[in-house]
Amino acid sequence: RIIPCLDIKSGRVVKGTSFARLRDAGDPLELAQRYNEQSADELVFLDIAASIENRETTIELATRLARELFIPFTIGGGISTLNEIYSLVKAGADKITINSSAIRNPNLITEGAERFGSQCIVVAIDARKRNLKSQLQISDNFSKWEVFSHGGSHSTGLDAVAWAKEIESRGAGELLLTSMAADGHQDGFELELTATISGSLNIPVIASGGGGTFEHFRDALTIGKADAVLAASVFHFEKYTVSEVKEYLSEN
Repeated sequence: RIIPCLDIKSGRVVKGTSFARLRDAGDPLELAQRYNEQSADELVFLDIAASIENRETTIELATRLARELFIPFTIGGGISTLNEIYSLVKAGADKITINSSAIRNPNLITEGAERFGSQCIVVAIDARKRNLKSQLQISDNFSKWEVFSHGGSHSTGLDAVAWAKEIESRGAGELLLTSMAADGHQDGFELELTATISGSLNIPVIASGGGGTFEHFRDALTIGKADAVLAASVFHFEKYTVSEVKEYLSEN
């Protein structure tokens, strides 16, 4: 599966590098319709300022998307209650994704999966390698990567691999894994991180952060063992179309 990701801020699609230096990438609905035509398998919409600004993901966007799109879409950003999940699903979202709220209240994963089905609950992990001092303490139970929340702005101290396993045990149907260091740089996905977490889980893992060439997508799915690949910059700024990436993967 090839999944364009649309980061939303103040009603516009934006894209940065390593979660900073954001630039405008267009109107959410116009981009979504473009990817619809390019045979994207799914779309992910993330209201990236929602957790920081402590507000709910807009229901209006989900309603507009459901009316205009013919492919599944996931929406997230600031979702913290079952009622908010219900409102988005009712508005037409196929899945929701949670990150900061799942860290704060892991029961939201369990309760969401029980009420709406595991297939509806996608949990996102934003991970970064620990600093050198921390790496000296790494053991068999402690990986190289730490989880960050609130759009990558808050260090949580959580171990990424251990947290991924808990997410699965609580009933999530899918994991969206972003390498913060690779995000937006188009230099390739963090394959060691992706392979380590994907190899530790039975649920699908979506690789995110770093897609820049056709080979990067291939490597994420083979070396990285990802089940799907999510990208933004290469699609928004028309370096490649989704169709071109899928054609390359089909040939390889």
